[in-house]
Amino acid sequence: MSEQFDDTDAPEEQKAPPVDEAELPDEAACEEATETTEAEPDGTEPDETEPDESSRVAAERDDYLDSLRRLQADFDNYRKRSVRQQTELLERATEGLLVQLLPVLDALDLAEAHASTEERSALDQVGTLLRETLARQGLERIDSVGVDFDPTVHDAVAHEESDDDSGGGHEIAEVMRAGYRLKGRVVRPAMVKVKG
Repeated sequence: MSEQFDDTDAPEEQKAPPVDEAELPDEAACEEATETTEAEPDGTEPDETEPDESSRVAAERDDYLDSLRRLQADFDNYRKRSVRQQTELLERATEGLLVQLLPVLDALDLAEAHASTEERSALDQVGTLLRETLARQGLERIDSVGVDFDPTVHDAVAHEESDDDSGGGHEIAEVMRAGYRLKGRVVRPAMVKVKG
């Protein structure tokens, strides 16, 4: 018994309309329909400039790299500033000690000037050792006679007239107390008598 299926007995929703192959759209029409469905609801094309995942990750990487470089530069500046501050602190401490030793050098100069011949050799040895040690720390003595007067390194406390009337500059006739420079900066001017 063969039953034949009749479309007329099927419920309304199961019936399929007959398909005419002539009415089917060709491939070009299908592609056009696909392109129009990809368009934005307002009819514009989708934005091709939106970053995809890889460009977003690359931009994020670049931001982190820039932040790291700024952090490294800040740290290098901090390290250099710390080293500079420590160096300045050490130099100030050294300067303080050397300035406190200047009266000792003055006393040594007076002792050498008034010592007998026997005492002089011992004082010369001590004086030489002390002056060389302080010179290694950057201390220079200002005590030249016969040089031109310079108010930045000399303190004139006496004056004597010159023998010649050449009208030249003033020169140092006598050093009453030596002056000192520390690494090129005057820490105490020389007390001098000026001639001229």
